[in-house]
Amino acid sequence: MSSDQQQPYDQGYHQGHPQGHDPGHDPYAGQQPYGVQDPHVTQTWQGQTWDTQYQPVVQPPQQQPQHAQQPQQPTAYDATAYLPPQPATAAHPLPDETPAAAPVQGGPTAAYSAPTTSGHTRLTDAQRARAEGRSPIIAPGIQPAALTAVLGVLLAGGAALGPYGLLVPLVLLQAVTAAGWFRLNGMWPARQGIALAFAGGLAADGALLAAGRENAPAAIIGTLGVWVLLTLVLQLRSHADPDERMYGLMATIASAALTIVATGHLGAAPDAVVVGGLAVAAATVARALPLPGPASVVVALLAAAGAGIAAGGFTDLGTSGALLGLAAGVCALVGLHVASYDYPSRFVHMTAGVALPLTAAAPAVYLLGRALA
Repeated sequence: MSSDQQQPYDQGYHQGHPQGHDPGHDPYAGQQPYGVQDPHVTQTWQGQTWDTQYQPVVQPPQQQPQHAQQPQQPTAYDATAYLPPQPATAAHPLPDETPAAAPVQGGPTAAYSAPTTSGHTRLTDAQRARAEGRSPIIAPGIQPAALTAVLGVLLAGGAALGPYGLLVPLVLLQAVTAAGWFRLNGMWPARQGIALAFAGGLAADGALLAAGRENAPAAIIGTLGVWVLLTLVLQLRSHADPDERMYGLMATIASAALTIVATGHLGAAPDAVVVGGLAVAAATVARALPLPGPASVVVALLAAAGAGIAAGGFTDLGTSGALLGLAAGVCALVGLHVASYDYPSRFVHMTAGVALPLTAAAPAVYLLGRALA
């Protein structure tokens, strides 16, 4: 190809790039294109304006190559297209020369920090407490204790009105027990398990009302047996892993058992329910006071016994209410301790922390109420 044939193309190039190109110093002046045998043959240009790793194809001669100082558009092969702009004097890095990402400051052994913000491994509050030598047990606090006291007073008032007056706060207690136990075991949402456990409590209530208070043990134990069998059948239909299925089975059975056991308040003597509800209310409020651990336990038990004596004076139990109140207070503290295990969430405190003291006291209220009445 002669210089006369190259001149139109050079002129078009100069006209398309009026800026950033010095006509007096043309790097392509006097150079012939490589391998041009036919004007219709695709041309491949090699020079400082092209990436040396990848040779793009220029289809028609009318498409002029980009100038060396123009920014390159991101392409599929350009691994550095989204890197920060480089200085004009720096050479364009090759894809295999892309600098590696800077290591993240800190690591799993660094100080505790919030998750997903500094790249550190997330430590649970219980793990942090054990690492620092603190106890991973946190009591629900004064707000759940106040709700427990309110619910206990409602149970006592409902028992004084009759079985159907007691049924309304009892159903609320059973619902909170079913939801709180699943969340306490880290299973949430567990709508089917909660609904199954709550339905077991309702079935026990209905069976006890139909059979009568004298047949309360048969109604409660019979409903519990039926619900355990029903839970087994439903878990066998699950497609989860064996370990997860077994864990769900045990949690569902335990939640149903606690919900059904709470029906003991409905089967106990009304005077015993009055004493037990007030004793649990006093014990939970006293336990939530800012006192040292052993002193708080002693004060809570004394408050439960005192509430039992006071409530017994308004009922036929008399001074025997102190024993019933003390037993109900012990059961309430056990329920509080279970609800406090391993840094539970706020939802656990407001459900299991509210319901478990009263639910755990149901067997003591029923048995001692029958023995002392």
